[in-house]
Amino acid sequence: MTGTAPSVSVDPSAPVHRSVGAAGADAPGASGVPGGPGVPGDPVRHWYENEQGWPTVPGPPVRLSVGVRFDVLDVPADAGRAALERLEAQRSAARSEDPRPGGFPVALRGGRMLLLVAAGSAEELPGLLAWLEWGALTLDLAAIGTGGLIDAPPIPGAAGRGAGRPLSPGNVGSRGAAVWLRPPEPGHEVEASLPALSAAGTRGDVPDLARLVNTVATQCHRVRLLRARRRPPAGVRGAGRTEGQPLARS
Repeated sequence: MTGTAPSVSVDPSAPVHRSVGAAGADAPGASGVPGGPGVPGDPVRHWYENEQGWPTVPGPPVRLSVGVRFDVLDVPADAGRAALERLEAQRSAARSEDPRPGGFPVALRGGRMLLLVAAGSAEELPGLLAWLEWGALTLDLAAIGTGGLIDAPPIPGAAGRGAGRPLSPGNVGSRGAAVWLRPPEPGHEVEASLPALSAAGTRGDVPDLARLVNTVATQCHRVRLLRARRRPPAGVRGAGRTEGQPLARS
């Protein structure tokens, strides 16, 4: 595809996925909330609010407000892993001179991967998918934007929990609480590492939002086709059940 991505107008009928929580994203930061995990000294909430500058909401578990510092793309973990491997290969081929670990923050939760992108990206996603000619297909690709919440992964490296994990199949689809696959880089503004609709002002190894979405959509579609191919046709499944049943007698 050639040309420059247009300023995307959002389709009002296109749903934007938002997680369900007891409190809205505009709730105040929960440091010091009586009776909750945000009491003074809670290390997880303190790390996100004070070291990362990411707002949280009251109540257990610690949850992060989406749409303030970042939005989230929610994709199947196997599709997300394949997309990240392709993007990493492209970055390596370009011989990036940035010595720091490349990439934007990514978390795993169960069989899903959460890709952190620039705030406002969730609203751009429906129009961007249409511009990339993915709009006519059903993709297991959702966006969490303003008003959404995600569970906060454990602090990277805290007692061996939540540390960044290598991109290996064994780490994909792990069950339980969210963990960081690629945690936010300490000492760096998160916005500088996030894919955005315009790549201006970002690090050279950060893919723009259009390239990320196109890569992720391609892998989501590929995974969907592979899963469909592994399932026997409906007629075959039905025939198998019929053959196991006794013949009807008149």
